Amino acid sequence: MTLRPNLICLLLLFLTTAIVAAEPTRDPATATTVNTVPPELPTATPASVGMSAVKLAKITDSMQNLVDNHRVAGAVAIVIRKGKVVYFQAAGQRDIAGNLPMEKDTIMRFYSMTKPITTVAAMILVEEGKLQLEDSITKYIPEFKNLRVYAAIPGEPEKTVALNRPVTIRDLMRHTSGLTYGFLGNTWVDQQYRLADVVPLTDTMQQSINKLSKIPLLYQPGQQFNYSVSTDVLGYIVNRVSGVSLSNFMQQRIFRPLDMVDTAFHVSAKSTHRFSSMYSPQLIGGLALSESATASPFLRPPGQFSGGGGLLSTARDYSRFCQMLINLGELNGTRILTADSVREMTKNQLPEKAFPIRLILPQPGVGFGLGVSVVVENKNPAKHSRVGEYGWTGIASTHFWISPQDELAVVLLSQLMPYTPQLEAIIKPLVYDAIK
Repeated sequence: MTLRPNLICLLLLFLTTAIVAAEPTRDPATATTVNTVPPELPTATPASVGMSAVKLAKITDSMQNLVDNHRVAGAVAIVIRKGKVVYFQAAGQRDIAGNLPMEKDTIMRFYSMTKPITTVAAMILVEEGKLQLEDSITKYIPEFKNLRVYAAIPGEPEKTVALNRPVTIRDLMRHTSGLTYGFLGNTWVDQQYRLADVVPLTDTMQQSINKLSKIPLLYQPGQQFNYSVSTDVLGYIVNRVSGVSLSNFMQQRIFRPLDMVDTAFHVSAKSTHRFSSMYSPQLIGGLALSESATASPFLRPPGQFSGGGGLLSTARDYSRFCQMLINLGELNGTRILTADSVREMTKNQLPEKAFPIRLILPQPGVGFGLGVSVVVENKNPAKHSRVGEYGWTGIASTHFWISPQDELAVVLLSQLMPYTPQLEAIIKPLVYDAIK
């Protein structure tokens, strides 16, 4: 998750990262196996796919309750079962001062929900034989050849030791690289990240790589799950290996084939009227504007295309990406990945010593695949998660999860910084309870 420096102080409560959406031209010629604009996901009555319409309707009430109590400005939810949309509603406002409604096609900051898409981009290159999961990243980033590891010796903050083994592509995808973010902790390494301002959006990714190459790893590769700039580095490798920018690669190989027309790294001029403002909670209650849709840096191309958190999108677009994953790599006759690649992504990849994932607090029973969290054991029934469920979140309080056993995908969106799980916590039990 890549974050703008002026937001970092807000993010110490929790998790994830940076930016934005343009409106690319629908170009059927770029799709991999079809010659027409792909159809929309079909809709269906909840009963026809084994869900209760009455129980799904509670989602609308729950979103409106959050709006009425000034917990969010607005929200969007979409539920897909067995390949069909059974619920898709918006509530509240995308801009409070302008009295502009939140709508189903509102463009929002997806931040770390960029990570699964970047991982899919890299897996495409793995399938083509241009990357290997066990490749050392120094094969593609020679600047990292002299990386060392923080020794964590009291009184010797700059003491480092050699790597036990190279950092691999797999390490980047599952956050076991030893890289960090700089704002989730306060070790000497975290402090160096903050001092160097490692991934500001005004820098090029090459400038960020140069900074990272001079800071030791926080852990030995493979030793710990540590949420980090790993996926930004992965996106840089996609750029280096493919020979095109990460933005162009995603447009050509993912967004256009899947007809994700509003997903990009900045908002196009003709789509700014659909862009949401972002809000933060006030200590005295209510919401304060933290970033206006009309004065956002996301209205112009960024200095770098952040693979860890750079995309904006819509509920409709991201649900198409989710359905491709449910279908094991294919949507409407267009194949993005093989079924084996999707299975590899969505199973736990963490070694026992790195399990479970930890952000601010450990997440019992939750591992990490390649680009997504994976529920391995349902250790907290109150969270209403299924074993095998996978997904991720974004720092502006966006969420998605997929339950393969239920043929279910859910995308929940708000624009509230810093991250809060309230939308997912309220709606997830309603969704699962609606399954007959």
